[in-house]
Amino acid sequence: MSQTIQGVLPVVHMPYNIDLSIDYGALEVQIDWLFATGAQGFCLALVSDLLRLSAQERLELPADLVRFAKGRGPVVISVGAESTLQAQAFARAAQGGGAAAVMAIPPLSRALSEDQLRAYFEGILEAVEIPLIVQDASSYVGKAMSIDFQAGLFQRHGQRILFKPEATPLGPCISALRASTGGKAALFEGSGGVLLIDSHRRGVTGTIPGVELLDGTVALWRALEAGDEERAYALYFPICAIVVLQMQGGLDGFIVTERHLMVKRGLFKSQIHRGPLSFELDPETRAELDRLFARLQKALHS
Repeated sequence: MSQTIQGVLPVVHMPYNIDLSIDYGALEVQIDWLFATGAQGFCLALVSDLLRLSAQERLELPADLVRFAKGRGPVVISVGAESTLQAQAFARAAQGGGAAAVMAIPPLSRALSEDQLRAYFEGILEAVEIPLIVQDASSYVGKAMSIDFQAGLFQRHGQRILFKPEATPLGPCISALRASTGGKAALFEGSGGVLLIDSHRRGVTGTIPGVELLDGTVALWRALEAGDEERAYALYFPICAIVVLQMQGGLDGFIVTERHLMVKRGLFKSQIHRGPLSFELDPETRAELDRLFARLQKALHS
């Protein structure tokens, strides 16, 4: 398969054993499933529990993930960190492991000037030769980056820079970034599906959702590409309703609900989390997730 970074590129979820070590067997099963379901490639990113992984795990995972991919599509590795030195080390490990691109959020522990942010992203670019997806994850972590700042990176580095804008309001941010790069930059949306139809109309190159709703997201993307709005909206509504439930818990809301649905699919053996957590599923939310998941499956097969 082509290593072109486009289409549906889900973020893998991290399965754990009872001792909180990574369950690599379940991780490989998940990757086989996502390709069989229609993904063009996949990412290791924030909802992979990235911020709860050890430095050693982040250095070793790229080679494991590329091996599990078996050449079926590109692997993108998130390398964002609190220092340029750390991010460079993660980026080198990603490139050395065979990743097609790296992705990075800014440091989270403090607000940075644009000069400092520029030095951070330039440092990552200097460390590797593969492309960099600049991720503004400020809808749930960090501070928004200006459109002018992001467009400036593209003007200096061209096609080596791709974007995953997630600042609010997402649609206008996508359109502004598209306009500021002359329509030449590859843009990926990461709303989990809740803003995918609007984002597709604005010309995104692809979407980076979670694996837990991947069959629905792939079908929705294909319907949008084919111009089949009737099917697109039939799939969109249950996906949108599920993501609204996830969003109320922030980053941990996504992580916790994703593991619930991965167990429901039979892809994970358990819902083991690395704590601490800022969100937990109560019985009512769990029941509503299950009802909406059933509606999504019905829409997929109707």
